[in-house]
Amino acid sequence: MEPRDVRAAGAVVTRKGGEVLLVHRPKYDDWSFPKGKLDPGEHAVTAAVREVAEETGLDVRLGPALARQRYRMSGGRWKSVDYWTARAIGSDDVSRYRPNAEIDAVEWVEWSAAARRLTYPHDRETLAEARPLRRKTRALVVLRHGQARSRGGWRKDDRQRPLVQLGEAQAQRLVPLLAAFDVTAAHSSTSLRCLQTVAPYVDTTGWPVKLYDELSEEGASVEGIVDLVDALVDGGESAVVCTHRPVLPTVLDAMGVRETKLEPGAMLVAHHRKGRVVATEVLAP
Repeated sequence: MEPRDVRAAGAVVTRKGGEVLLVHRPKYDDWSFPKGKLDPGEHAVTAAVREVAEETGLDVRLGPALARQRYRMSGGRWKSVDYWTARAIGSDDVSRYRPNAEIDAVEWVEWSAAARRLTYPHDRETLAEARPLRRKTRALVVLRHGQARSRGGWRKDDRQRPLVQLGEAQAQRLVPLLAAFDVTAAHSSTSLRCLQTVAPYVDTTGWPVKLYDELSEEGASVEGIVDLVDALVDGGESAVVCTHRPVLPTVLDAMGVRETKLEPGAMLVAHHRKGRVVATEVLAP
């Protein structure tokens, strides 16, 4: 049996004016994007944000996903690297970066110059893929609540059916994923299992949560969902909407996104700009 791929994640970080962030590794004398290996049990999304912070000092939030790179390393094993576009949150000044043995230079480079400076062909391909997606977007995250107690074994009001232990763990693992997309507001069904799914995030961040009967199975309203989605897409913040499997098609249709199956605790991230969804991706915790 062949060994599993070495997993890594990173980001193509851009800023207004058409520049991209590159790093230089003295050990290999190469120029590339900030990236690094996943810690045991770490999600690639979390690793991408962490590695950019460690290698450049910048706090970033992710935009649309890019194609996974896969190449053979010098030792013979294969490496898979997941990439996202990204923008800095707050200051994007790297002039105070302190060189070290791993990364000795961090620079903002004009786009065409970056294509020439990048050492590897696969990085130049990733740069070309990122170019049409480099403009800043907002994220609207559609989240299916975590694993809940079975409907058949619950004799009380279904709105009060809670998460099981697995669902609670899924809710906890969603915290860094939602933060990676700069989610600053939660919109949830009034059902307990949805509220419990977003609770760890709002408790950790302090961002507000709003409850909607229109997002529940019992009170689902096409008109109410369309109004909510339109307001969120037209608004100036990234948000998460937590709802139920039977309601998901209505939410996605209101967004103009094709119907997508989401497992409990999974989310669809729709990256939108000027009222138009430009990219989507599905992530599980």
